[in-house]
Amino acid sequence: MTSLPASATPSSGARERLRGASELGRNLGAWVHDYAYALRRQASGLLRGPDPKAYRRPESGKPAVLLLPGIYETWAFMLPVANVLREQGYDVHAVVDLGYNGGTIEDMADLVDDYIRREGVQRCVLVAHSKGGLIGKLLLTRQSDADPVLGLVTLNTPFEGSQLARLLPLPALRLFLPRSPELAELGASRDVDADIISIYGRFDPHIPGGSRLEGAHNVQLETRGHFLPLSDARAHKAILDGVRRITG
Repeated sequence: MTSLPASATPSSGARERLRGASELGRNLGAWVHDYAYALRRQASGLLRGPDPKAYRRPESGKPAVLLLPGIYETWAFMLPVANVLREQGYDVHAVVDLGYNGGTIEDMADLVDDYIRREGVQRCVLVAHSKGGLIGKLLLTRQSDADPVLGLVTLNTPFEGSQLARLLPLPALRLFLPRSPELAELGASRDVDADIISIYGRFDPHIPGGSRLEGAHNVQLETRGHFLPLSDARAHKAILDGVRRITG
């Protein structure tokens, strides 16, 4: 076999540039698909309006699971996750009162608190996407040992905020500024981080800094996107594993 001349062999620098370009291409492609997926999910939720009662399994004997969607997402945005949890026999609760989850973390946590008390939920795990994870952490900080929330499983939650929040000066998004008072207060509550399982992917266009939370059980997947992982089997497995880890 004739070997290539040294001049024809890519240098280590060239190989690194090729890998970087390939990674950038995959990330840009994931970004496009991510928004397309989000638009489809929003449209599907508006058209079909799934019945949250169909996801209840109060007789299962397993702890309840409460779904906490991200900002501008109804509970139906998390339908792929709800389907997987229901198939595994969990009693899945949709907190419909959250609506599109555009309120403050404090107000949204109050609504979840009210739901838990109204429905008489005894033992539950919170499963959250994005902003929902911040609401879930606030709920954990409010708890006493006798309260029903056992732990929190999050997918792509901006625990440290996102620099991209500076680009969209909407009141509802100020929360995600890295130094916002809400995030600073949540970040100071380190004692509950051990009860959190933070799942995140290789690339998240909404959270450039990632979702790793010091003190939590962190799970990094090879997924890409902020919304797409909600329908990814790898994320589903990680969520189920997280719920089982919390409930023992």
